[in-house]
Amino acid sequence: MVQITRRGLLITAAAGTGLTVAWALWPRRYDNPPGLAGDEAVFGAYLRIAANGTVIVSNPHCEMGQGVGTVLAQIVAEELGADWRTIALEPAPPVPVFANTALASEWAPLLLPVSPALKPDGNDILVRRWAAMREFVVTAGDTEVTAYEPSYRAAAATARSLLCQAAADRWGATLEETDTRDGFVVWGNEKLRFAELAKAAVDYPVPNPPPLRTTLPGNVRAEPIGDAPPFARLDLPGKVDGSATFAGDVRLPDMVYAAIRQGPVGATALVSVDRKAADGITGLIDIVQGKDWVAAAATSWWAADKAVNRLRPRFAHTGKRRSGEAVAERLANALDGEGGNQGKGYRMIARGDGDAGFATTKGVAARYAIAAAPHATPETGAVTARFDDNRLELWVASQAPAVARRRAAEALGIPAGNVQIYPMPAGGSFDRRLDDDLVAPAAILARDLRRPVQLTRSRREEAVRDPLRTPIAARLAAITDAQANISALSIKIACPPTARESAQRLFNDSTGMNAIGDTSGEADLMAVSGAMVPYDIANIAIDHYPVRIDIPTGRWRGNAASYGVFVTESFIDELAAQAGREPLSYRVQMLGQNIRLANCLTRVAGLAEWDGGLDNSGQGVACCSWNGAHIAVVASASRSSGADGAGARGGFRVERLSAVVDAGRIINHDIALQQIEGGMIFGLAMAMGCATGWTDGYPDARTLRDLSLPQLADIPEIRVDFIESQEPPAGLGEIGVPAVAPAIANALASATGLRLRQLPLLSGGL
Repeated sequence: MVQITRRGLLITAAAGTGLTVAWALWPRRYDNPPGLAGDEAVFGAYLRIAANGTVIVSNPHCEMGQGVGTVLAQIVAEELGADWRTIALEPAPPVPVFANTALASEWAPLLLPVSPALKPDGNDILVRRWAAMREFVVTAGDTEVTAYEPSYRAAAATARSLLCQAAADRWGATLEETDTRDGFVVWGNEKLRFAELAKAAVDYPVPNPPPLRTTLPGNVRAEPIGDAPPFARLDLPGKVDGSATFAGDVRLPDMVYAAIRQGPVGATALVSVDRKAADGITGLIDIVQGKDWVAAAATSWWAADKAVNRLRPRFAHTGKRRSGEAVAERLANALDGEGGNQGKGYRMIARGDGDAGFATTKGVAARYAIAAAPHATPETGAVTARFDDNRLELWVASQAPAVARRRAAEALGIPAGNVQIYPMPAGGSFDRRLDDDLVAPAAILARDLRRPVQLTRSRREEAVRDPLRTPIAARLAAITDAQANISALSIKIACPPTARESAQRLFNDSTGMNAIGDTSGEADLMAVSGAMVPYDIANIAIDHYPVRIDIPTGRWRGNAASYGVFVTESFIDELAAQAGREPLSYRVQMLGQNIRLANCLTRVAGLAEWDGGLDNSGQGVACCSWNGAHIAVVASASRSSGADGAGARGGFRVERLSAVVDAGRIINHDIALQQIEGGMIFGLAMAMGCATGWTDGYPDARTLRDLSLPQLADIPEIRVDFIESQEPPAGLGEIGVPAVAPAIANALASATGLRLRQLPLLSGGL
């Protein structure tokens, strides 16, 4: 049940007074999340146990289809000993206790001044303090489980201990004789429900350290309830029957609907609108102008969108309004040392002698080009806002809700504490909801119209404002012996410093072109991190050539690995083919101590019925290690004339994708499988044509129809196998993406003898 109130958004069966467990990561100089109205339990940091026995788990992460709320709730349920039928989820607003210190550590070079004392460690005191002060509650980087599992386990273990203490006193038993199971505290044949103990348990001393179970979450599977699988997704029923509420589904009394035109990034000022052209549209309420945007409000969104289209807004621009051809040329020229400052490269990663050997040996080289990729989220941007008594309420799906709150407050000139965020799920994000420039216009509209407003972007406007996954040009070179063993590898990647640009927008409130200008020419380690191969090669050099393209770029599912793995795994395959080496074993023999990835490669050979990748076999292999996870993918593909019927769009057909994944301890197998399969389909879209160029600064692809996104008929047979492991759990949202496109490219090279060195694969034709 979803209840939307002025005080909070609660996804739960019921709530009452009861036990609150707040396992704070920071001294209590900060307030806890705000309490809920009425007789509901006071809001706790990670979980509450209501008077009726409902276990309410707080989820500070943006739910984007990845199932993070269910996984965190499962961690609590297994550690606590709760009945899965009594578990409820509560979206949590951004507060310091939920700060993502692991992600802050990863992003520290982008966010904090360089200091010898700063260490890339989630426990670094400087990082923790900064993350808490800035309310760094950010959903990104596959850190939802890896960063938060210890805290959720600690909270659940603490609650379990307090409940057991209360029950032991009632029975005259010792604490060590009691345990919890299926929502009860048990002692021999005696048992008491959590609901009977919650009020009393709160008065007992909190154990330090919390008594964690020796069995880790994910190793013990609950028995299915009826026909339901164990630990079924908590958000699944609402998404299946359509009752799930997204930001665009919120309905408030006296609410109006708004559509907006902001122009492309680089539009610094609204020059003019033709207001008279919108006269006479049924339902139109008002036209509101901002500094660099214009919006129409109406009794329906369709009327608002019709009105804003008629306004024909004109914007003043800064920067260069480039074409796709001009961008590709600048990237290629940078690798050749042309284009003035654009030809300067920075050594970001080095091993051994780096590329010193190339001074005397030419080696084998290849160039690659990858087009920019839009996010193409199923749900466009939407914000619902209500302003009253100098206080603002926002219903928004945001991966960085504290940033959204700050932007809205600054737009209205009110304290950030006067802005209440109601976190909403996103209908897909792929990191698009890190960049949200709708909250400020929505706040202004709600204030000026003096009534609640739901502001929604059209699909075309979403495409124009999308900070795309960066295009790149790459040049790879290797020195090999007669058996193609690699002694030196040089990787040069030309692209904008996307991570730095994104950080400027996200944390320094920089606008699109200002963020580009502020970071122009800067080196960016994250831009090339995905090209770090997992192989034991003695000498490696990876260089970043920062290029200003005057097009906004941002984070994307798979990030730098989405293109870095394509160029490296394609190049490795070329080296194997030139030497007549079997490509899978060629990779295995180079892995050195990376036993986990070697195991994935050997296992996928059996899963995919690998035939050795011989000429004309149509099988290709690729692998990678990313964010602590490892994957090997084998694709079976063939060239198509385009007239072969279903599954043959884009000039090639993929019959099967097989993957073996080692992501450490799997907490929820069903969700893990969904994430890997979804990532592989995402990678398939990369290969088929999820890309865009530009004309006069505007993206060429402005609708989903303009992208060669896979349809159901295009989805091949997908086989996925997980390697059981006791290693810490790794993120699963991105690891399924990077190896798919190179595996398909390698399969097509095997099937046709033609090597495709670009993404989308057929963007240059066969």
